[in-house]
Amino acid sequence: MKWAAVLGITVMVAFIILYEWPKINPKQKKEKAAVIGLTVMGWLLGVLLVFFPELPGPTKLFDTIVEPLGKWLEK
Repeated sequence: MKWAAVLGITVMVAFIILYEWPKINPKQKKEKAAVIGLTVMGWLLGVLLVFFPELPGPTKLFDTIVEPLGKWLEK
């Protein structure tokens, strides 16, 4: 069943690329690279969450970084 979810995510990503790609000017290579890069990162995150749903979110990472800084600033 997880592979069906991965297939669904992949199909949605393909539709996003097929929809967005013609709208990008052919001379804008950096914009095309950004669209591909962000879409691949989103696809990877989606697939990881299918297989490991208990992964901590970005707020947990933020808390881990900011908590020691907050304690240091309180001194």
